[in-house]
Amino acid sequence: MESMALFEDAFINAAGTACSIVGYVLIVVLFLFGMTYTIKTKGVQFRMLKESVRLTFSGLAGEAVKKKNTFVSSFQAFCVSMGARIGVGNIAGVAIAIMTGGPGAIFWMWLFAIIGAATSFVECTIGQIYKELQNDGLYHGGPAYYIKNGLKKPKFALFMAVLVIVAYPFLFTGVQANTVAIAFSDAFGVSQILMALAVTLFAALIICGGVLRVAKVSSWLVPLMAVVYLGIALIIILMHITAVPQMLALIFTEAFSLKAGIGGLIGGVIVIGVQRGMFSNEAGVGSMPNVVSAAKVKHPAEQGLIQSLGVFIDTLVVCSATAFIVLLFGDYQSFGTTGVQLVQDILGAGFLGAAAPYLIAFFTLVFAFTCIISYYSMGEANVKFLSGKKSAMVVFRVLVIIMIFISCVMSLDLIWALNDIFLGIMAVTNIFALTFLGKHAVEALQDYRKQKKAGVEKPVFTPSCLSNADGVSVWPEKDE
Repeated sequence: MESMALFEDAFINAAGTACSIVGYVLIVVLFLFGMTYTIKTKGVQFRMLKESVRLTFSGLAGEAVKKKNTFVSSFQAFCVSMGARIGVGNIAGVAIAIMTGGPGAIFWMWLFAIIGAATSFVECTIGQIYKELQNDGLYHGGPAYYIKNGLKKPKFALFMAVLVIVAYPFLFTGVQANTVAIAFSDAFGVSQILMALAVTLFAALIICGGVLRVAKVSSWLVPLMAVVYLGIALIIILMHITAVPQMLALIFTEAFSLKAGIGGLIGGVIVIGVQRGMFSNEAGVGSMPNVVSAAKVKHPAEQGLIQSLGVFIDTLVVCSATAFIVLLFGDYQSFGTTGVQLVQDILGAGFLGAAAPYLIAFFTLVFAFTCIISYYSMGEANVKFLSGKKSAMVVFRVLVIIMIFISCVMSLDLIWALNDIFLGIMAVTNIFALTFLGKHAVEALQDYRKQKKAGVEKPVFTPSCLSNADGVSVWPEKDE
């Protein structure tokens, strides 16, 4: 047993070192890719922001029915994707970034979100272009699909599908489930086993309903959790409104100090394994196309625009809310804590009193739970890619449910190390594919804008606008 423990410690240390090195490389790769497509799209995340907002919320009731199935609407897909983006990292990750890199770390967090919005537009538009209509009557897509259909590399696509299945519905879901069980049992004194049973039961009820049930639950749970959390943050900001200018000045001043430059850019939001910081918004990792490709839309650029807004909401709004709560308190370093515990201490000492531990436990529960069901939907799309058999999906669902329960009651140091490795490999694989396919996202955007300028209220996509439409199978979409 002792030798096994030593081996595990050695593995975790080696993985941590490797992930730090890979993390620095990924920062450069994702920065360059995001900047390249910010330029190629002429700043799509800025000039099309109004359209992104309109598309996102005009899809509230945008569902079409085919036989007994209901397609996933653009708004539902948006909520599922935001469920994956907004997790415990929006609370813990931001607090860690501030403690590690100082207030200036928030500037770098904002900068990479702005750049990452262009990356998200590209990958989600490409996901829509190369999606497939499966035998369950639903659309499925993602990196595996656009690598197979766009790059014509089926073995490479198979590799990516396996990566997503192992990483999201199993490893990443395990971490979220464990966080929920610990946070809730600590706050309320509930047995971790009982909490594990509760989380597993509720997750199973949703998972067994497939991607449609995930979409329906996410469409009300995600907006609710975001509104409540942001409402509390807004009240705190308004209570300390006179300190806001000084806080903002501090962020921008320290952004270029030695501490923020090294601690913030390398050791803050981005550094903690890179994946637990910069990837809070998931831009470029290849996860979001698995979710948003399920949406029924008239033009692929619609989902690209909606998801670029999703990056802004995740980082510039939700993550900033946590940052402002911490910074407006003032002497946040006096607690000697970090992560969720720091936010809990601040709310307890300065804002919410004795209710703070319970409230943070609640947000941790809801944030993590929406991640769990969103991660499942990513896995479902890739299981469909590997096999269309119902038996394969049943086995997959059972294994995910078992993993959720086991993760709630075990130590996850080793799984955290594996998370970072898988996330890095996924990002490299995805960016490699997008390097060859990204031009089609630009072409789709040009087609969308051309139709809008011509007075078309709802542009309709036809593959003829692409320089190479080989591998596109479901466009133009048919009204049912």
